[in-house]
Amino acid sequence: EVQLVESGGGLVQPGGSLRLSCAASGFTFSSYAMSWVRQAPGKGLEWVSAINSGGGSTSYADSVKGRFTISRDNAKNTLNLQMNSLKPEDTAVYYCAKGRVVGDGLGFYYGMDYWGKGTLVTVSS
Repeated sequence: EVQLVESGGGLVQPGGSLRLSCAASGFTFSSYAMSWVRQAPGKGLEWVSAINSGGGSTSYADSVKGRFTISRDNAKNTLNLQMNSLKPEDTAVYYCAKGRVVGDGLGFYYGMDYWGKGTLVTVSS
């Protein structure tokens, strides 16, 4: 059974940092692209970042580029998102998601098929 469990969310002041993690199990983690997606209160889903299976290729939404860094540890089956210079508009539930198909680069063509339950990030003074 595929499981994705996010952690690391919390309350942080504007300008602060948080590191999110996603523990993956039930599939060959190192074979799939992974993504982070977020949902702000009262808004729709927003793709944040993606990383390919080997970790050598990444992509970011313009809204987080230069502030967030996605990474993965295939030995530990863990996906990470380092978030710096946080803004109130980064407040959201953050989800990690698994790519649907092996070999699909950053997962953009075939999309994602499993999602975690999310972790809440609140940026407020």
